[in-house]
Amino acid sequence: MEPSLIHRGRPVFHRMPSLKSVQCISPAGLHRMAYKEWGDAGNPNVLVCVHGLTRVSDDFDALAQALSTQYRVICPDVVGRGRSGWLADPQYYAIPQYVSDMVTLLARVDAPSVYWLGTSMGGLIGLGLASLRHNPIKKLILNDIGPAINPEALVRIGQYVGEPMKFASFEEASAYIRAISVSFGEHTEQEWHKLASDVLRQDADGQWIRHYDLGLAVPFKATTEASGKAAEAMLWAAYDAIACPTLLIRGADSDLLTQEVAQSMTQRGPRPKLVELPGVGHAPTLVNQAQIALIENWLSQA
Repeated sequence: MEPSLIHRGRPVFHRMPSLKSVQCISPAGLHRMAYKEWGDAGNPNVLVCVHGLTRVSDDFDALAQALSTQYRVICPDVVGRGRSGWLADPQYYAIPQYVSDMVTLLARVDAPSVYWLGTSMGGLIGLGLASLRHNPIKKLILNDIGPAINPEALVRIGQYVGEPMKFASFEEASAYIRAISVSFGEHTEQEWHKLASDVLRQDADGQWIRHYDLGLAVPFKATTEASGKAAEAMLWAAYDAIACPTLLIRGADSDLLTQEVAQSMTQRGPRPKLVELPGVGHAPTLVNQAQIALIENWLSQA
């Protein structure tokens, strides 16, 4: 068998993930959460990778393939995205529901302890879970996210989350995804193609649309200044309760996780190691070899 790529001087053979799902519950009823599983199903070293607000599990394909010889890698599509079902009531598209779903997922995969890598929203889910007593997280990686989120970045994201965009061709749709994702930093044309194709699908009329429930915008529209401040206070309290070793990755040009907030995070709670990636905004995609090596090296440290 020919190796599909060389990772850190070692041949990594192509492995296809298993596509699975688990049934979860919200106050509005049942829903299905899909996930990808990489590596040996019997490996006790489990790495859970959770994507950002409008992204999907496929974002972690390169990282999961590279690390699947060392870890059993679990990559869920958070409800409302990708291959997962949608919530009957969109008001529950929020961190408490996502944390509940992840507890169900961990029970399904029979993982008493895990490493957690979360990008943006996925990091907030991990933050919430890691703050709970008797939680299973051994090490936590927060990718460009913290308890305090720059309001201007939220406005930017809120402008496109719920817009019913349709495109006549994949090329048009791909150009749109690239435009709203420019803060990801430099990528090859092949990488941009995958970043777009992962979050696009064709509807019944052949139009290209984004692969998530537009109802994700409902909680955004319901947020007030008072509720936003209350949520931030709750997130800081949760962050301060985290006891596991933590790595904080920040895009040096991030408009969502400010440098001031990142520095504050290093002085309280789990006091994470902070690594800033130059030339990247919100959020590092963790698809190139240098970023994957950063994750691998930190996880392997005692």
